[in-house]
Amino acid sequence: MKRRTLFLAPILMALAMPSLAAERLSLNQISSYLNGLRTVKGSFTQINDDGTIATGTIYIKRPGRVRFEYDPPEAALVMAGGGQVAIFDPKSNQPPEQYPLNRTPLNLILARNVNLGRANMVVGHEFDGTATSVVAQDPENPDYGTIRLVFTGPPVELRQWVITGGDGTETTVILGDTQQGVQMAASLFSIPVEVQKRR
Repeated sequence: MKRRTLFLAPILMALAMPSLAAERLSLNQISSYLNGLRTVKGSFTQINDDGTIATGTIYIKRPGRVRFEYDPPEAALVMAGGGQVAIFDPKSNQPPEQYPLNRTPLNLILARNVNLGRANMVVGHEFDGTATSVVAQDPENPDYGTIRLVFTGPPVELRQWVITGGDGTETTVILGDTQQGVQMAASLFSIPVEVQKRR
């Protein structure tokens, strides 16, 4: 009997382990986490659809504002503020390319009130044993593309996202070390201010 007990002990312990291990985060947990974010600053690595890689610093100020400052030699700038996204290309003498933020999947995490429980918003919700991923889309405009968000936790933490455009192109952003609650000037997210600075 003692041998059997010794043999079964590791199996019984293994069966008990899942309760201690990480579990799939619920949509409510993720929505609450995103709604609780106010400001985030950190490093990021971006992998483009063509395989090129860029790095830089990201600033997020919810709701509705984000700024991607790319490291040299890229030196580009992408920012969202005032309901618009602007792409500044230092190699071009043209004004920044602009389009409405609500036409991009990134709007889903920058919205004032994130509710991943909305009908037809989440089209994927998986757990790989370490991280929870959620694939979300604009329920009214699925042709705008999707955003796949990857979280670890608890405590919940956003690690990366993958934006798939309506044309099928993918852009991956992996977050490095981040700080929350950082003070950020409104001018960081002002497209008119940035345009003026570059004249």
